[in-house]
Amino acid sequence: MKQTEIIELSTADLREKLELQEQQLTKMRINHAVSQLENPMKLRMHRKIIARIKTELRRREIENYKQNMSKNEAK
Repeated sequence: MKQTEIIELSTADLREKLELQEQQLTKMRINHAVSQLENPMKLRMHRKIIARIKTELRRREIENYKQNMSKNEAK
């Protein structure tokens, strides 16, 4: 999942994707502990996707905070 795809999603969709990615990463880690994964680089890929999603969610949170602060200052 690329950053441009993540930006286009709504906040609710991002939270849903984050939960799904975290579940997949957990399953992959368990499988990797038991036996070798076919492609262990997928672990890194899932971690990076999770980081991208969390970064976008945080960016939106900060943006909303700034908008609320500017509205309060205007009053």
